[in-house]
Amino acid sequence: MKTVVPSTATSVQGLPHHVPTAFEHPLDPLTPDEITAVTLAVRQYITKPELESIKAIKFITAYLLPPPKRAVLAQLGIPLAPGEQVEAPVDIIRKAEVDFLDVVNGSAYNAVLSLQSEGKWSVDTFEKLAEGVQPQISVEELIKCEQIVKSNKTVQELAKAVGVLPDQIFCDGWSIGYDERFPQNRRIQQALLFARYSQHDNLYAHPMDFIVIVDANAEEVLQIDFPPHYKATANGYVLSVPKTNQPPLSSPEEALKTSGRERIPPPRKAFDFLPDLMAETEEVVGPAGAELKEKKPFKHREDIKPLHIVQPEGVSFKMNGHELEWQNWKMHIAFSQREGIVLSTITYNDHGEIRPIIYRLSLAEMVVPYGAPEYPHPRKFAFDTGEYGMGVMANELSLGCDCVGQIHYLPGAYVAHSGAATVIKNVICIHEEDSGVLWKHTDYRPGGRSQTARRRRLVVSMVCTLANYEYIWNYHFYQDGSMEIEVRLTGILQVYAQQLNEPSPFGTTVAPGVNAHYHQHIFSFRIDPMIDGIKNSVVEQDIIPLGGEESATGEDNNFAGNAFTTVETVLEKEGFREYDFLKERRWRIVNSARKHYANGKDVGYSISMKGGITPMMARSDGWALRRAGFTKYPMWVVKEVEGEKGGRMWPAGKYVPQTRDQPADSIASWVAGGLPVKDEDILVFLTVGTTHIPRPEDWPVMPVEHLNIAIKPNSFFAKNASMDVLGTQDGKSVSAFSGESSHGGACH
Repeated sequence: MKTVVPSTATSVQGLPHHVPTAFEHPLDPLTPDEITAVTLAVRQYITKPELESIKAIKFITAYLLPPPKRAVLAQLGIPLAPGEQVEAPVDIIRKAEVDFLDVVNGSAYNAVLSLQSEGKWSVDTFEKLAEGVQPQISVEELIKCEQIVKSNKTVQELAKAVGVLPDQIFCDGWSIGYDERFPQNRRIQQALLFARYSQHDNLYAHPMDFIVIVDANAEEVLQIDFPPHYKATANGYVLSVPKTNQPPLSSPEEALKTSGRERIPPPRKAFDFLPDLMAETEEVVGPAGAELKEKKPFKHREDIKPLHIVQPEGVSFKMNGHELEWQNWKMHIAFSQREGIVLSTITYNDHGEIRPIIYRLSLAEMVVPYGAPEYPHPRKFAFDTGEYGMGVMANELSLGCDCVGQIHYLPGAYVAHSGAATVIKNVICIHEEDSGVLWKHTDYRPGGRSQTARRRRLVVSMVCTLANYEYIWNYHFYQDGSMEIEVRLTGILQVYAQQLNEPSPFGTTVAPGVNAHYHQHIFSFRIDPMIDGIKNSVVEQDIIPLGGEESATGEDNNFAGNAFTTVETVLEKEGFREYDFLKERRWRIVNSARKHYANGKDVGYSISMKGGITPMMARSDGWALRRAGFTKYPMWVVKEVEGEKGGRMWPAGKYVPQTRDQPADSIASWVAGGLPVKDEDILVFLTVGTTHIPRPEDWPVMPVEHLNIAIKPNSFFAKNASMDVLGTQDGKSVSAFSGESSHGGACH
C-alpha cells in the first residue's frame, strides 16, 4: 500500500527550522521528509515576482541528484585503480532534482536544489523546459484519466450502445506514443477501454471497441478513435481502412464511419483470476476448450503440500541502512522513482582486498512495441521506465507471497502532485535462497570420495504493475563472484475487441472476441563498470573454426577438422555492436592495469545475454524505432560524461513522453561523438528482450517468462572463488516416503 506523507512545514512562507534526514551513505535516496522539504523550497522560490506567471503547479519528480563518482569513491575508501591510494575525501553536497508542471499554461520546469548546512534546501538552478517537452506521466494522472473518461457523456452513450453502463466503464491510461494530430504542448494520454461487470471482475476479458484521447492538464476528452477491422475479399482479408484519415476533434459518428465497421459489444464471458470469483464463474472444459458432455464445477488443486524455507539461525547478510554485506559482496541498494532498483558501489572482498566491480547498475529504459498496423494500435509502444517511472509502479510486497523465506524489506518514496511524499513501505525485497549445486566432483575410483557444495544466492527484487502487466526484477548474487540480471514477465495480456470469426493476422485470439496483439518487451540495462577501478575497456570475443571455409580438413594445422579458436578485439571508440550467433559472440569488461597471475589476461567480467537477445521488429523509419533507437543493438559502449544533471543516464532521452524522434540526449547521439573507450571511464548499455506471440495458455493470466543476463568473473579471481564454501548436508532433508532423515555433516 502506498502512503502519502504530508509536509512537516506549516506554510509556503517559511521552511521548517530543521529538516530531519535519515541518510548515512552519499547515494541514499531522498527521505520522505526531504521530498516534502525540497518541494516546499520550490513553492517558496516561485513566489518571486519574476515568476508570477506560474499559477498552479503539480510535481512530477523529486529525487536525489547523485554526487560525483570520484567523491563517492573517496568517501567510501574505494581506489580508482589497482594499487593506488584512495583519493582524499572531499565534502559532498546533497542535491535534489525536481520536475513540475504549470497546470494552467502547460509549461514544464526543472529545478536543482542543494541541502544547506542548517538543514534547509536552496534552489541552485531553475529552468523552463522547451515547449512540448513533457516530464513523466504520474500515477495520479493515470488515475484521473479513468475518471475523466468515465464521466464523459459521449463515452457513456457509446458504451450504452453496446450494453455497458457508466459505472461499468474502466480504462488504462497510456502514453500517446505517436500521433501528429495533437500538439506536443498538450499533455496527452490515450485511454484503452474495458467493461467490468462486477466489482473485482477481470476487466481485460471485456475489451471495448474504441479508444479515447484525453488532455491530462485540461482534464477533457479530445478525440475518440474506432480502430478498423479486417474483412474478407476475393484477395483475402484486408483492412477496412488502410490508414487513418480521422481529423482531430471529429465526432464519434464520423470516427465510426471512417473506421468502416459496425460496433463490437464487449465479450461477456468471465475469465477471472481471483480464487473466490473463479469458484463462481469458472467451469471445467475438455482438451483445447472442448465442451464436456457433463458439466463439472471448477475447483482448485488440493494435492499440493506445504513447502517451507527456514533459516533457524537467521540470514547470512547484514544491513546498515541501504548498504548490504553478504558472502564477500558489499553494495548499496536504493529505490529510484524512474529505475526502480538501483545497485551501486558493488565490491567483492577477495581474501582481504576490497575489489570494485560495478559503480552503478539499473534498468535505464524499456519499450513495449505492438505489431498491429491498424490505426490507432501503432501508437501502443510504451516506454514504461521513461514515460511512467518503474519505481512509482512498484508493488508493496507481501511477506510469504512475493518473497518467501526470511525477508528484509526496504521502503521507497516518490513525490505526489501536492509535493508530499508517497511512501511504499515494502518495495525492495532482499533474501537468500537455495539455487541448486554450486560445484561437485566424485572420484569414481574404489575408495574415492566426493564433495558437493550447495549454491546459495542473494536476491534483490521488486515487482511492478504496469496496468495489465507485471514485471519482476531480480538481481542475483552468487558465492563464486558471479551475478545475474533476471526479468520475469507475467500479468494479463493487452487485448482488444474482435468480431467473432474475424481473422487476427497480427495477434492471437485467446478467447472468443478477445484478440491479444503480437508485441515485444525490450529492456536497456545500464552498467557503469569499475572492474578494479574506473578505467575499463570492452573486449569482443568471437569463436571461429580454425581456417574457416578456406581451410580443408586434412591439412597439418587441422587434420581432423575439429579445431576452433577465439578472436578478440578491444573496442577503441564509442559505438554499438551486433550479436553474431554463428560466432557465438560475447563481451568482456576488463581492466588492462591488472593481469591474471597464470594466463596474463586482463582481469575482467564476461557478459552473456543468450537468454534475451532479440531483434527489434519495427522498421527503422517507423514510429517506434525513431524514438527507441537503443533497441537496434544488444551492446552499446560510451564514455562516461558526468554532468550537473546526471550525465549519460537515459538511452531514449531524459524526457520521453510525446517525443517524435530520438532527442539530442539519447544514445544514438552519444555514440556519434566517437570518443575513446579504451582504458577509460565507460558506460555499457545492454539490450535484451522477448517477442511475445501470445498463446491461449497465456490467458487469462500468463505464466512467468524469464530473461537473463549473466555477468561472470573471467580471469578476475585466481581460481574458483567459491572453493571455500563448505559442502554441508542438510539435516532437515528426509526420505520422501520412509521419513528417514539425514544425520548432518558434509556431502561426501
